[in-house]
Amino acid sequence: MNIRIGENVFINQGCRLNDIGGIEIGDDVMLGPNVSLLTSGHPVDPARRRTEITSAPIRIGKNVWIGASALIMQGVTIGDDAAVAAGAVVTHDVAARTVVGGVSATVIKSLD
Repeated sequence: MNIRIGENVFINQGCRLNDIGGIEIGDDVMLGPNVSLLTSGHPVDPARRRTEITSAPIRIGKNVWIGASALIMQGVTIGDDAAVAAGAVVTHDVAARTVVGGVSATVIKSLD
């Protein structure tokens, strides 16, 4: 298993953790219902799409809140104290103390 989970982590019902690339979840993280952490995928190139798999780790810092049905893609790091809005699709790193949302997720505000 390629999953490391910190202390006091809450994972709600229906969450999907695809750990081929590795998943690290820090202390005090909350995952809403139906959150997906997907560390693998396929190349876009049609000639390679059915024969290869891509993967990269997902790293979630401390005290992060990920809302219901959010999708975190391979290679993403989410910084400490950040929040991801429900239904967001996160394809790029999220800075610490930042709220992101949307498809593809963009910064809504800084918590500083």
